[in-house]
Amino acid sequence: MNDPVNDRLITHLRHVDLAVPDYDAQLRFYTETWGLSAETTDDGIAFLAAEGSPEQYSVRLRKDDAKRLDLISFGAADAADVDALAQRLGTEGVQLVSEPDKLQTPGGGYGFRFFDNDGRTIEVSSDVAVRQHRKVEEGESIPVKLSHVVINSPHPEATVAFYDRHLSFALSDTLTSPHVGDVMWFMRTNRYHHSLAIARCPHVSLHHASFEMRGIDEYMRGTGRLLRAGVEKVWGPGRHMAGNNTFSYFLDPHGNTIEYTTELEELDEDTWHPHLYDFSDPEVTDQWGTANPMSEFVAKKSFNDPDRGVFVAPPV
Repeated sequence: MNDPVNDRLITHLRHVDLAVPDYDAQLRFYTETWGLSAETTDDGIAFLAAEGSPEQYSVRLRKDDAKRLDLISFGAADAADVDALAQRLGTEGVQLVSEPDKLQTPGGGYGFRFFDNDGRTIEVSSDVAVRQHRKVEEGESIPVKLSHVVINSPHPEATVAFYDRHLSFALSDTLTSPHVGDVMWFMRTNRYHHSLAIARCPHVSLHHASFEMRGIDEYMRGTGRLLRAGVEKVWGPGRHMAGNNTFSYFLDPHGNTIEYTTELEELDEDTWHPHLYDFSDPEVTDQWGTANPMSEFVAKKSFNDPDRGVFVAPPV
């Protein structure tokens, strides 16, 4: 593994961009039900912000004939780091989708895009204007920020190696079992336990996107609000062992799994050693014992539909 800090040019997770056929239903869900704010909307595209986040937006929705993950966006400290990373990736044979340039999305900035080994579009940017955000109040059951994104891969070991080698993500923990072997790798790009996780799956797809809530009370209020609204719950509420974070997984109108979470573990990167957790132990998947058991239903929902955007850059 690389030096987890000194080689690292990526600072944090910015946003996740989704394309869907039923754009209007998706937009209503993410704003009226999930609790994001429509900062900027245009014909068939919307930029949705989390109230507590300085990021211009945490989710971008785009109308398209096919459901797909458009891209995952990460931040860099400055334009020099963006240029250095683009040069590094190009030299190492990674396929760039665009060269570093001014961004035309809300908040501007400077960035570029590339394909990872599975064909997902990844964006890295710097100098994006800080959004006027606010402190989420006690009892407010809306997302503070985008916490992490989990992706599915049919070749997860190669995908883990890609993010380690090319982007200096560090491994925090791995889920395994005696029966099926390793199934999920949690990777970090700062002190938080994971900004990205990679799961074993028959195909490339989005596993889930997770949103941080203010605290346990707000997380439970949000979970209950979605249940009362009739949103399909996949798994939770509970508390994972890897990352020590709470979880409640739901399905958006297009079948993407999305999560409310809180209290994701912050690590001392100098002293942390990755664990190998046996997820056949119920306490590993849910320390509290309050969630429905991990089952084939939960796993199948998290597999999602095969991504239609593999090695096809989004049009915007």
